[in-house]
Amino acid sequence: MKRILLSTVAVTTLSMAAGDIDHPHDRIMQTKETTTPVAAKSILDRVHFKGDLRLRYESIERDDANNKYRNRYRIRLGSHIDITDHLMFDVGMRSGFGNPTSGNQTFHDDQPLKNYFWQSFRFNVLGFTYKEGNAVYKIGREPYMMYRPIKSQLVWDNDVSLNGVNYQYKDDARIVTLGINQPTLEEKADDKADTVNLFLAQYVHKTKLENAKLNLGAGIYFYDGLKGNVPLFGKSKGNTLVNGLYANEYHIVEGFGELQFGDLFGMPFKAAASVAYNVAADDNNFGYDIAFQLGKAKYVGQWQVKYSYTDIQEDAVFGAYSDSDNFGGGTAAKGHAIRAKYKAGKNLYLAGNFFFDTLYASKSNTGTEADYERVQLDVIVKF
Repeated sequence: MKRILLSTVAVTTLSMAAGDIDHPHDRIMQTKETTTPVAAKSILDRVHFKGDLRLRYESIERDDANNKYRNRYRIRLGSHIDITDHLMFDVGMRSGFGNPTSGNQTFHDDQPLKNYFWQSFRFNVLGFTYKEGNAVYKIGREPYMMYRPIKSQLVWDNDVSLNGVNYQYKDDARIVTLGINQPTLEEKADDKADTVNLFLAQYVHKTKLENAKLNLGAGIYFYDGLKGNVPLFGKSKGNTLVNGLYANEYHIVEGFGELQFGDLFGMPFKAAASVAYNVAADDNNFGYDIAFQLGKAKYVGQWQVKYSYTDIQEDAVFGAYSDSDNFGGGTAAKGHAIRAKYKAGKNLYLAGNFFFDTLYASKSNTGTEADYERVQLDVIVKF
């Protein structure tokens, strides 16, 4: 009965809402630029703040484990402080007790409300941003800057932050991103883990066609220090382990293409395909993602819906940093995802994610392939 009722709610939500919920809304740290010189601003005018609250009902039904039905929340707070016309100090906090790819917290019947919210806040952004023309430099703990076609999470979950030095150049024809980083390690990290370094480079070429835009891109994400290391966050997330240690390094090569139509059937439309290949693993090292998105929930009353199919082998990418919702997070699975969002008010969104997946035998608790179905129904308030 619960399954039937949930399916009814899901269909109703999908019919009225749509969205790019692999990225529920813009990153907290993004704000509109102004032309007023910083030197002419007061101290208060130099501080820019924004945040959001998401309330979520979630169900997880799978063949290889007990089903879950739970209510959750996520809070994100962020600001940047203008130091000069080009230099900003960034700071951000979110709930989640240090989970690298999620700010979700589950409500429990046996805990009072005073145990939630403020106690769960942790810094996920703490660094400096320097902007000069088309170039941006970030130093410290910052959200990654890699381009993702239709916000694909094949390689990168939405909420990953990195510690290091990163550079990006962007103009009408290209995007170039370079970085030297270390993964963010917090409460859920294993204190026995050795240091891991990440060297990254990505290039995106943008072409204007007669009725569309074409983006073609490639990236290299070179992790050094994973092979023979313990899982950084306590779980392998689908990656192959031998005696509890990573069996491979992860030197990931990414390629993708994306078509953007400004008006197709009276609405914006996008189509994209992405592939990932880990050259440091001998087998089970390939993954791909195909996606389509119709609409854009930009103004009140507008909606958008995205469909994607993903098939990702065990060691195609670093599982701890890929999509944390689909398949239960990580690799070693395949399946369909529908992500939906509707803008119900100036700062109010209704949203839903619907996943219909198959876990590989290597990831299933029973050692055989297992069905995995997940539904997330959201109310999101931005402030």
